[in-house]
Amino acid sequence: MATSKKPVVVVDDVHVIYKVFPGGKRVGGARVKNVRISKKVKLREVHAVKGVSFTIYEGESVGIIGSNGSGKSSLMKVLAGITQATKGAVYASSRPTLLGVGAALMPNLSGEKNILLGGMALGFSRKDMEASVEAITDFAGLEEAIDLPMRTYSQGMSARLRFAIAAHRTHDILIIDEALAVGDKAFKNRSQARMIEMRDGAGTVFLVSHSMKSIKETCNRVLWLEKGDLRMDGDPDTVIAAYEKYVEDSAN
Repeated sequence: MATSKKPVVVVDDVHVIYKVFPGGKRVGGARVKNVRISKKVKLREVHAVKGVSFTIYEGESVGIIGSNGSGKSSLMKVLAGITQATKGAVYASSRPTLLGVGAALMPNLSGEKNILLGGMALGFSRKDMEASVEAITDFAGLEEAIDLPMRTYSQGMSARLRFAIAAHRTHDILIIDEALAVGDKAFKNRSQARMIEMRDGAGTVFLVSHSMKSIKETCNRVLWLEKGDLRMDGDPDTVIAAYEKYVEDSAN
């Protein structure tokens, strides 16, 4: 994809291979880190990402699509530096920020205190965050619940707050994993508008989503991953049409 803009992310022949137990749990996962593995246990390998390469340029908003288990989240974790590639390399002009609906917040603290902590974790001062609490609360639509502990929030409320905290800062590279799948239409509109604003400010946004509507409305480029392979890379209408035909053919 030729462009005069500067590259901000280069993914070079990235492979991700996991070892998993027969039941499917990953070796080294949170619940099995300290388990002694018997030699009798036959581990199997899952090749989640298979030699994927691409270059992303400043100002692009990139949709990542594919069936469940296609390697989308694994690839994004490599981009964010959370998972190490088994083979290959990722080069980025700045550290990408991964926003997922599973991002950690403190369940026993109020929404307001989580805004302060989350913002400071992103590099804001406490003073900046105290001045921003109202704006972030309004964006998330949580005016009635911001003083309540996070454990009382629904999954959707928590995800909206995570997005609002992360989107408050202008990121050079932001990865959003299914964050727009929650909330009402008004919140989705605000989220999409904020993503486009970041993109137009020369930021780069990756959106991992099963919502083709969100991808079309937000992204100007789409990567389609399937069974760990990069099947297609191009404009949203063309790539999504090919993906939807694949899904339809697979169902028949």
